[in-house]
Amino acid sequence: MLKNILVALDRSEMGQQVFEQALALAKATEGKLLLVHVLSSEEDGSPHIPMVSTYDYYPGLSGQSFEIYQKQWDRFKNEGMKMLQSFSAKANTADVPTEFTQIMGSPGRTICKLATTWNADLIVMGHRGFAGIKELFLGSVSNYVLHHAPCSVHIVHCPAEETITEDSHNNQVIGV
Repeated sequence: MLKNILVALDRSEMGQQVFEQALALAKATEGKLLLVHVLSSEEDGSPHIPMVSTYDYYPGLSGQSFEIYQKQWDRFKNEGMKMLQSFSAKANTADVPTEFTQIMGSPGRTICKLATTWNADLIVMGHRGFAGIKELFLGSVSNYVLHHAPCSVHIVHCPAEETITEDSHNNQVIGV
């Protein structure tokens, strides 16, 4: 049975779909949710570490850059917590027991480690749709989790921005 459902979320538009599918599964199985947001520089929208030049003509700039970065990182953390609190409130309103946590680390490894520690029966997460060269260089968190998780994994796929259909009358391929 699916009693412990770990839900890996980020601040992308897909997060809502991932949450909704996990919530539906938890309701159907009378399970509980653990909502997780992994703080990582790999996430879209995360602040970038300022580059420090060895040819820094303005030594005060590197300290100022770090302060700006720290403020951006704090804002990023706060937005992640607000997202988790919002989803948790929705789950609690639906009478689904829910916990949440925000952890810093490598997303794939952190999700798998937490799934082991929490005795998750299922991990629900999104897939950004990277393929080919982009996936090779950027990696795929969902691919890592799928191959290293201690439990079953449910991948919610990102809706395609462009779908291909076939016109049956003319046998033409049309981009929609």
